[in-house]
Amino acid sequence: MPQNRRARHGVCVGMPKQLSTAVAVLAAIALVAILAVMPCAHAARPLPGLPRSDGSRFEKAEDVLAFINGYRDDKRPKRLPAAVRAMSRLGLLREPEEAGIYIGFIAGVLGENGDTAEKLVADMFPMSPEDQVILIKAIAYSGLPDWKGLLSKFVERMPARKVLLDRYLYRGGPLLDQLMTVESGAFAIDVHWGRYFATAEPEPAQKIIATLAWTADRDSVEKLTIGSMAKWTLATNASRDKGLRDIMTDEVNRQTEVVRKPLSEVLLAAETMETSRIKKDALKTIEELKAKGPQSARNTAWWGQAGQTVLALGCVAASALGQVEFGIPCVIGGALSTAALKYLGPQQ
Repeated sequence: MPQNRRARHGVCVGMPKQLSTAVAVLAAIALVAILAVMPCAHAARPLPGLPRSDGSRFEKAEDVLAFINGYRDDKRPKRLPAAVRAMSRLGLLREPEEAGIYIGFIAGVLGENGDTAEKLVADMFPMSPEDQVILIKAIAYSGLPDWKGLLSKFVERMPARKVLLDRYLYRGGPLLDQLMTVESGAFAIDVHWGRYFATAEPEPAQKIIATLAWTADRDSVEKLTIGSMAKWTLATNASRDKGLRDIMTDEVNRQTEVVRKPLSEVLLAAETMETSRIKKDALKTIEELKAKGPQSARNTAWWGQAGQTVLALGCVAASALGQVEFGIPCVIGGALSTAALKYLGPQQ
């Protein structure tokens, strides 16, 4: 990892030798959960340990998270452009595949403010060509009836992104309903969490709940880790969010058994504040799959990629939050894939 990035975030550090990568995978899941526990519209006060915005400036990454943290209690969409410019300035959007939470949050705010969406987007400029990728995807994921019309109005401001613009405007680029795949499932969960942070609506939560079906998969470590991440973040968030618990209670009666069982476990853990059990169960299951191997494949690169996906997401949450006191280290960049591959690969 480049030194300037390490200094900028001040959170992601090299992994101690005594900490196995398997534990780090679940630690990363926990870090994503930390970002998922922002209070919703039903919360009376901010959650302890999470920053709140004072309504003035976005000088640090924590200030951006403070805005997201308080948004559902005090929706001020006019501040979104300043927040997005800060995300860009602070490097939070540098890796689009690791910026799903921010993309989803921008999409959620735009989707709820269709009448002013054009002005909100216009005020985000100037924006570097690299960060324009995030904006294009946020508009596409906004759910606005005429999102293509909105995106078309900014084509001339983004000439460097012509290929991506053409992909979404004319070639059927993947929208929200197409994101939840093995390859992009972890990113999709982050996008839906961002949308939930912005709206507190059932629909993005329902998308996350649906991935609980993957916790029963014993043939794909990637599905299992993504499903476990969804389960852990749902449990942690729901333990502090009655609105989310209500959504999940409704879904218990609507879902098939493969989702109903883990969802019931999430609800019980949330109601009893025993969410650590979810993490322990996930670790045990991943360990078992690692030891036995998938039923249909034993491919070292395949195992390593799964670990890399979840660890990277955890580092995004840790970097953005700056919550050093949680004491959970992570790795990012070149060291990430090496560590994940070493542990998750089939043992000789």
